[in-house]
Amino acid sequence: MRRAVFPGSFDPITLGHYDIIERSLQLFDEVILAIGVNADKKYMFSLEERKQFIKEAFKEEPKIKVKTYQGLTVDFCIKENAQFILRGLRNPADFEFEKAIAHTNRKLEKIETVFLLTSSGKSYISSSIVRDVIRNKGDYTMLVPDSVRVKL
Repeated sequence: MRRAVFPGSFDPITLGHYDIIERSLQLFDEVILAIGVNADKKYMFSLEERKQFIKEAFKEEPKIKVKTYQGLTVDFCIKENAQFILRGLRNPADFEFEKAIAHTNRKLEKIETVFLLTSSGKSYISSSIVRDVIRNKGDYTMLVPDSVRVKL
């Protein structure tokens, strides 16, 4: 079974994430959406809210699992018997950053990283932009799946 882990904070999940996840289903038998937990990071949405946004967005897709983890992504991959890490790339800066992490992960545990380019119409979307739009009471709904709805 080809199993991939797509790690992230998903604060919140965006249409860019959704695009990568949806397209990855052709490549993998199972995709684990792994919500990283970092006690030092300030999140806009609680862990439960982020999990619910994702579960609702993919409720009809049996190949998607949603889990949380702390620590190294490669350790989580070993625990989950995943052979691949899935990452999305929006721009050249993303590639340079992700390339260094991918090399490190492969050195640590021989786990391959698979990069998918975000579709061009979604490459500008990031969780930080979505959070900024929400904080400023803008219309964020065209940037996220329908499952992400907040009270402004």
